[in-house]
Amino acid sequence: MKLNFKQLFLFNLSFFTILNINWLTAQDKEDWPILKHYDQNHLLNIALPLGGIGTGTVSLGGRGELRDWQIMNKPGIGFSTVTAGNNAPFFAIFMHPAGEQPITRALLGPLDDTEYQHYEGRPVNQHGFPRFSNASFDASYPVGMVNLSDPNLPLKVKIIGFNPLVPGDADASGLPIAVLTYQVTNLTSKPMTVSVCGSMRNFVGKDGSNYHRDWKGDFIPDGAKKNQNIFKDNGKFSGIYMYSDSVSKDDPAFGTIGLLTDEKSGVSYRRSSVADGWVGLSTLDFWDDFSIDGELTDKIKLNDHDPMASLAVKKEIAPNSTETFQFYITWNFPNRFAWSKTVVGNYYSTKYANAWDVAEKVIPQIPALKQKTKLFLNAFINSSLPLVVKEAALFNLSTLRSQTVFRIKDGHMMAWEGVMDEFGSCKGSCTHVWNYEVATPFLYGELAKTMRDIEFNYASRDNGFMAFRADLPLSEASKGSIAAADGQMGTIMKFYREWQLSGDNQFLKANWPKVKKALAFAWVKGGWDGDVDGVMEGCQHNTMDVEYYGPNPQMQFWYLGALRAAEEMAKFLKDDAFAKKCNMLFKKGSAWTDANLFNGEYYIHKIQLPTTDIFPGLRGGGKIDINKIKNPNFQLGKGCLVDQLVGQYMAHICGLGYLAQKENIDTTLKSIMKYNYVADFSSKFNNMRSFVMGNESGLIMASWPYGREKVPFPYFAESMTGFEYTAAVGMMYEGQMDNALKCITSIRNRFDGRKRNPYDEPECGHHYGRAMASWASVLALSGFQYSGVKGSISFTSTPGNYFWSNGYAWGTCKVENKKAVLTVLNGTLSFSKFSLGNISTKVKPTILKAGEQKEINL
Repeated sequence: MKLNFKQLFLFNLSFFTILNINWLTAQDKEDWPILKHYDQNHLLNIALPLGGIGTGTVSLGGRGELRDWQIMNKPGIGFSTVTAGNNAPFFAIFMHPAGEQPITRALLGPLDDTEYQHYEGRPVNQHGFPRFSNASFDASYPVGMVNLSDPNLPLKVKIIGFNPLVPGDADASGLPIAVLTYQVTNLTSKPMTVSVCGSMRNFVGKDGSNYHRDWKGDFIPDGAKKNQNIFKDNGKFSGIYMYSDSVSKDDPAFGTIGLLTDEKSGVSYRRSSVADGWVGLSTLDFWDDFSIDGELTDKIKLNDHDPMASLAVKKEIAPNSTETFQFYITWNFPNRFAWSKTVVGNYYSTKYANAWDVAEKVIPQIPALKQKTKLFLNAFINSSLPLVVKEAALFNLSTLRSQTVFRIKDGHMMAWEGVMDEFGSCKGSCTHVWNYEVATPFLYGELAKTMRDIEFNYASRDNGFMAFRADLPLSEASKGSIAAADGQMGTIMKFYREWQLSGDNQFLKANWPKVKKALAFAWVKGGWDGDVDGVMEGCQHNTMDVEYYGPNPQMQFWYLGALRAAEEMAKFLKDDAFAKKCNMLFKKGSAWTDANLFNGEYYIHKIQLPTTDIFPGLRGGGKIDINKIKNPNFQLGKGCLVDQLVGQYMAHICGLGYLAQKENIDTTLKSIMKYNYVADFSSKFNNMRSFVMGNESGLIMASWPYGREKVPFPYFAESMTGFEYTAAVGMMYEGQMDNALKCITSIRNRFDGRKRNPYDEPECGHHYGRAMASWASVLALSGFQYSGVKGSISFTSTPGNYFWSNGYAWGTCKVENKKAVLTVLNGTLSFSKFSLGNISTKVKPTILKAGEQKEINL
């Protein structure tokens, strides 16, 4: 059998990736699959969020630090619960080799040279603590490992940070816990006494919202009021339970925290240190106590409003042996407001009474959930995909567990667009932003369905108007003043996708009237297709945060995709008249698009002013002053837009086929690469935000090879990863592999651990939702499509081993020449039709459960 270039590329890359993974996991007693290694020069900005979907997180830094404490219902990038300095939460280690002097170190790698300068000698947290001289980071998600060593120390340490992630199980992936494992290896030929200790202040009430400045200008967070620490032991685990009797029970920062271990012996603790004062006595007192013998002496009196608690575990380690020290941080903060004026709550808080209850219910589950997470990671990482594709897809899943995403009390998933350092960015589960990402539906189908429920049953009005930002509480969701053309059409395609993936026909039947109205809203007087000819015209608010006037590819392809999706749904429900209308408009619109917008290289925007001042989807009561927009600014015009084919991107993902002529789609993607790819940004002018700088490379939002608009849409010179992934995935579907991988490699080279955090691709805020478009690259290269409605499943015919997930079940498919072995690793999968590429076969109706597989010959 001859392999083409693409097949050889995938096989070779997969082979070397698997060799690398096997080598790494052989070094790790926990046997975690690791995707990428970061050396000491690329650790500065690594921050892996540890927390569940909708729970908030604390991040494990690349050198072992705990940073970005965001467990209290709000973002906190850079927030360490205290003023920067030695008081921030940390872990330390005591080591006493037999016959030698004991040594104490912070469990941290070295400071970076850029962190040295500060007006008062307090540049970073734990600046005054002795550290390990060498550090590196082994990266995957949701697990990361910090490797600490020092030629002057008799041991080495591996820190493993983890929180369960199980596709298809949002509850198992939504746990308010950080699991921290410290593997300590005695490098000597003598026995050694070792103690590992975690210390943190009880910061209940302090989420960073309230603060004051002292005479030096230091940021000092306020809110803790005589907080209480108690030691508890239930026989299975023990630790410090932190709460407050004085913080208002209505405060978003009201809640509880646990610092715990399930070690059965060698446990010691302190509920407090001495009063801190201006000379840092609390850490001095702790350090002196811990450094004597690795054991802690409890202090009954709780000093400071946020008393500093410590928990230690002491063990004997035999020569040249390794022992594990296990810790957990749990939390429960029930009062989420998000963008609401009233509490909307947290779904996870309905399952747990407090942080101790979290520990009692979750810690016993951790071994089983760890194995399920490993099963997922092994299946995904060992798939026959390029390393950079796996990195982009996997690492961006962290956004689902950042403060960008939350679940309100009734379980609905809601989202900001992203998060700023201290607050959410752009409310409302914005439809035109969340149109792009596909990680949620393909990994957590039920959560995706809750988002569709909000869009059609809460954010929509009786006339089909859909507020593209859903207000909270949900009773207010439809009060937004704008309907976004791209957002609304995209929700129709997404609804079709969720129906297909779930096979839930009742979901379709119950929502079909609302879906119809949402599409028909385009046809009302003054609407996006008011003359009902299959072409989006009028005044179209969109994801560029402006209004486009006249037909343009971005909105038009969303519209064509919505028509195709609605046609299929209508045919299934035997709504023949509506199906016929959608089909007619699609054919007319598709032909018109190729004939009028395609310029031979790409699709352009024909700027046309509205002929009426009526527009039902715009701010200001549905009226526009057409006299003021005779020469509108912020248009695309003849520009080449990076995501002009975003509707086609989603059509491929949904299995809806081509929305315009295939050859024009192919040519357009080549033109995007030709005109929008910048190999070196150091000489590129950009008047807005810079997400790519210096000699970095990437795709810019728009180019004008034939003359730029005087005042283009605002973001034209920027480069944002969600848009880049959309174009790259489009290239993959057209077989343009070299260009696609070049684009994705450019993105991930920018997030190298030193310059930027590999787990945070920003746009308007950190952890931006659109970046999860990266998961679509997995779909494109594996050829995976599933319809629970039709009972069909498809993969590429290119030989290899592929990970698949439909949001409810997941597993692997090993493809050989006209043969496949389909394995279900979790959930239940049913199908009666199987395809590899263009070859299909009907099979006996099959139901595969976890651990089962089926060989299929075509």
